[in-house]
Amino acid sequence: MPSLFFDAERLRDLNSGLGQVCLHLGHELVRQCPADWTTTFLVPKGMIGLFGDTAQYLEASWKRKIWIADRYEVWHCLHQDSVYLPRRSKLVLTIHDLNFLERADYSPDQKAKKLAALQRKVDQASALTAISAYTASVVQQNLHLSANQPLRVIPNGNALAETSGQATEIEPTLRIEQPYFLFVGVIHPKKNVHTLLPLLEAFPDYRLVLAGPDRHPYAQHIREQAEKLGTADRLIMPGAIDEATKRWLYAHCEAFLFPSLSEGFGLPVAEAMTFGKPVFISTLTSLPEVGGKEAYYFENFDPEHMAQVLHDGLVDFEQNILRQERLRRRAAGFSWSAVAGEYWKLYKDLVRNSPVA
Repeated sequence: MPSLFFDAERLRDLNSGLGQVCLHLGHELVRQCPADWTTTFLVPKGMIGLFGDTAQYLEASWKRKIWIADRYEVWHCLHQDSVYLPRRSKLVLTIHDLNFLERADYSPDQKAKKLAALQRKVDQASALTAISAYTASVVQQNLHLSANQPLRVIPNGNALAETSGQATEIEPTLRIEQPYFLFVGVIHPKKNVHTLLPLLEAFPDYRLVLAGPDRHPYAQHIREQAEKLGTADRLIMPGAIDEATKRWLYAHCEAFLFPSLSEGFGLPVAEAMTFGKPVFISTLTSLPEVGGKEAYYFENFDPEHMAQVLHDGLVDFEQNILRQERLRRRAAGFSWSAVAGEYWKLYKDLVRNSPVA
């Protein structure tokens, strides 16, 4: 009986992007599991049974790097930083991004060491997946793949596309007076959210909500800049938010703003489109793959340009009654059901030892 081992250890941070990927992909993998396969999940302490009683479980340990017996045909590492690797199983390695290559706070030596460590994992893998075509291109440019080592692009799913109706049914922990513009994501320099602050001057009737973990010093920089601009009273930074609050914020915002410099995928953009909200995003890295023709794009980060793009986009959105439905349809295209289906095709191909297209 073929067996799958799935590394879901990142469930330890359930509200993070990787935590949500583990949760939703894990549920779909179990739902679609062929009758002749078994699945085993590596989960954090206290989460045994999360995916139902048809699956098997092993509990991850932070005290020691556990070596798990190689009794699995396929071993799926869901992110490139995992420390849980097989010795002999056929390894599927999912790469979310190589953003460390763009980090100004990393020296060339640090980047080279991280790239070499990732190359060792790539060398061990039987197949690689990337969550966007952009990420796949960066992998091909910076890592060596053997001729018989497939690389597939399998985008992330969008769980909110199936549960958006819960926005008004679940009580949020935070409510914001409208109208407001919204950003969701970690408050980090690569997210480039300081470029949104001048928009508060251009749109004096609006608030700006920057929702996400704000432990990085960049978050304090944002607050200080808002003070200097005299707009601190209309800047709201609630820190990390729960799923119910995130849904409420998406559902009630005027527009979603995401001027990020570096993304492996850009899930918040798809989530905002789920609610039929106009999205204003940068043209960089993977974001055009998510936004497509339905997004409005910041071609640069000049304050006047961004204000004009936002103004014109809001007017266009108001006048184009079909755009909201097109946004929802595009968001629904990022389906966890489809993602799991693609992974099951890959697992089966590896077990059959057939070439993977």
